Amino acid sequence: MINSTQYIDDRDLDIIPEDKIHEIIEKNRRVDKREILDILTEAKKLKGISLEHTAKLLMVEDNDLLEEIFQTASYIKNEIYGKRLVLFAPLYISNLCHNECLYCAFRATNKHLTRKILNQDEIAEEVTALIDQGHKRVLMVAGESYPKEGFEYVLKSIDTIYSVNRGKGKEIRRVNVNVAPLEVEEFKLLKDAKIGTYQVFQEVYHYDTYKKIHLGGQKRNYKYRLRAIDRAFQAGIDDLGIGILFGLYDYRFEIIALRMHIRHLEKEFGLGPHTISVPRLEPADQSDIAKNPPAPVSDKDFKKLIAVLRISVPYTGLILSTRETPQMRREAFSMGISQISAGSRTNPGGYHVAPENHEEGMAEQFSLGDTRPIDEVVRDVVKFGFIPSFCTSCYRSGRTGLDFMELAKPGEIKKFCAPNAVLTFMEYISDYASDETKQEGMKLIKQILKEINSPKIEKKYQQIIDGERDIIV
Repeated sequence: MINSTQYIDDRDLDIIPEDKIHEIIEKNRRVDKREILDILTEAKKLKGISLEHTAKLLMVEDNDLLEEIFQTASYIKNEIYGKRLVLFAPLYISNLCHNECLYCAFRATNKHLTRKILNQDEIAEEVTALIDQGHKRVLMVAGESYPKEGFEYVLKSIDTIYSVNRGKGKEIRRVNVNVAPLEVEEFKLLKDAKIGTYQVFQEVYHYDTYKKIHLGGQKRNYKYRLRAIDRAFQAGIDDLGIGILFGLYDYRFEIIALRMHIRHLEKEFGLGPHTISVPRLEPADQSDIAKNPPAPVSDKDFKKLIAVLRISVPYTGLILSTRETPQMRREAFSMGISQISAGSRTNPGGYHVAPENHEEGMAEQFSLGDTRPIDEVVRDVVKFGFIPSFCTSCYRSGRTGLDFMELAKPGEIKKFCAPNAVLTFMEYISDYASDETKQEGMKLIKQILKEINSPKIEKKYQQIIDGERDIIV
């Protein structure tokens, strides 16, 4: 039973010292143009910036200075990862949940929602639909509760996703996972299941706000959730994703808190998160707070916070979901975003069942701003000069965790990113793309190949044209 009155003080001031965060913000409110430009010059060395300098950039409102921040973020992203933009799709296997999160359609007390747990055959149908669109990586998402078989359901579902094959090279090659925080032994089972990234969001770092909007279930335990990444590292998982749901509390506080979280992870494990997700609060079924965010983030501030994150943590992947409109996503491409979802559905069965045939009450977890099919998104990415990447090679070649960072920090990872983007995009063009996307895509591929200027890559590219698949650089 949900108990909204129970209050356990489970702060974690060792990681999120709120007084210190407020102090940093207050001391850096004044913006000096010369100081901002000096910070940005230093940032171009690709070493990241201090918490104080992060706070200073977050205070900028002047449009000319903001443009300098945007250009610096774009420079840093291109220096590290090049023009590639990784695509994936979320795969919701269940909307069952025992938590009471006031912003989410899946919360336990939402009686308007029809609960759905996909069986393994239905999961295979969803995966088939995604593969037939051209996807190679998925983010498996489950509500934070499981059917009678418990956590074993998650492990079986991962096996099912990997097992579906639609022909030569037509399979899901990387399964990332977003499920409830686990104990170390369970995280070890996830690692054994050969997942890519384990992802869990704190949602909001500000403690009092967290308690006000998480009224029941295990998720109400602030410290247990915050320490989930620690337990995953202890289990040997070294690709981990964190994130903030912007709109719940002041975004400046939240970003400094996130940086504090990263600082803790780097101190304890020598490694920070592989990805940071930046969702904004969007309307959700039967949720007043989702429709009226307590700390709304404007488009201008949203673009700023994305750019500041890229400058602050230059080697970390930044993920933008289909919560945002096509226009915002286009603008964010050059602000430092390195991964996007495409053609997303956020309800179980959303891919293989047409929307008009969904059961009554099968609401999505939140409203989508970009409902375009993947081919249209791919074409849009190309038109803006970025190369769509379906690459999974780092994960499958062992370039994860510290090994990945050793390549990213000196700028060497770009030597893998661009070629693998070309090869996987050529697979997409050959097997799935519309004629219009093929035409636009081939122009960009020829341009990128010319820039790479490698006989070795040209040979691998020709192998894709000749029918080979899944060639890794």
